[in-house]
Amino acid sequence: MKWVMIAVLVVSSLSLVLVLIRNRYSLEWIRRLALHLILAAIGLYAINYSGLLSGWEIPLNFATIGTVMVLGLPGIALIVGLRYTLF
Repeated sequence: MKWVMIAVLVVSSLSLVLVLIRNRYSLEWIRRLALHLILAAIGLYAINYSGLLSGWEIPLNFATIGTVMVLGLPGIALIVGLRYTLF
């Protein structure tokens, strides 16, 4: 049963990738998503190693990068505020 579920997951994932590649609008959406993801990661990396937050480090994981990707600069302020209040 486990192998059947894995096979279904693989086939559906490949089908989704095929549909996204064939549709021109989807490629633009994927490029825009990738650009935002890369810029968010670079921004967090730059903040961590620039010395702006001395003694603090914002972890680079999916949650923090996703927050910055969606919210932008207010997302960075949100993460710093949460880090300040929780730790």
